[in-house]
Amino acid sequence: MSATTAVPLGQLDVAGTPRTPFGRLARVELRKMFDTRAGLWLGLITGFLILLALVIPQLVVGLNDSVTISANVFLTQIMTIPLSLLMPVFAIVAVTSEWGQRTGLVTFSLEPQRSRIIAAKLVTVVALAALTIVLAVGLAVGGTALAGLVGGYSPAWNLGLDTVAWTLVQQLLFFVMAFAFGLAFLNTAGAVAVYYVVALLLPLMVFGPLYAIFTWAHDVIPWIDLGFALMPFSSGDGGGWSDVARVVVTSTIWVIVPLALGLRRVLRAEVK
Repeated sequence: MSATTAVPLGQLDVAGTPRTPFGRLARVELRKMFDTRAGLWLGLITGFLILLALVIPQLVVGLNDSVTISANVFLTQIMTIPLSLLMPVFAIVAVTSEWGQRTGLVTFSLEPQRSRIIAAKLVTVVALAALTIVLAVGLAVGGTALAGLVGGYSPAWNLGLDTVAWTLVQQLLFFVMAFAFGLAFLNTAGAVAVYYVVALLLPLMVFGPLYAIFTWAHDVIPWIDLGFALMPFSSGDGGGWSDVARVVVTSTIWVIVPLALGLRRVLRAEVK
């Protein structure tokens, strides 16, 4: 007859409790991403920008008979802008809110293995990035057809699978970069500021003018800026080993290194 080991009074034995399923962790992190006032306003503003991105091209086509918009242009140069402008902030807030709102005590108490929480957050960020591209493709198709009706021309359906694939890769890399900055800084304002400097201000205010003026910049900037490295693939002209090498190098600089440093910091940081 086997004897049952008694648990000492005042102690709780959780040794036999199964760990939380990873799918549940991912669903919780996805819900937490939108169940805040910041998430609500980001969603509303993004929706307003999407509406503008759909309406303004129709006005341009309707007022100017010589303007036509192809499906490729509608996806890569119009619809991805509103979906890429504010949505990466969700990736930052998904991490920094645990420290800024001090919810980390609850999160890491319910799931002490921090790497599983970070992995669940990363899965939700990747899923959100993929969903934005699916939405962008659908809106681009609808917007292209509507522009053809408004402008009275036959739309150019030149949207290839390679263009969609590289647009998805670009979106994923920028979302994961934002996520990595959130891990590295653990501060919403700091991570958002650095992300927009790297992803938006430097390409527009520094790299862009240099690229337009100096020939040497054509060889240097694609090795240090992710957007310029991905530009040949977005336009359909890339595919050589040098193009792929530039994407690998810039992804290492702006995505992999911050992600590794941030993960190390989160796993060692004291949760207060």
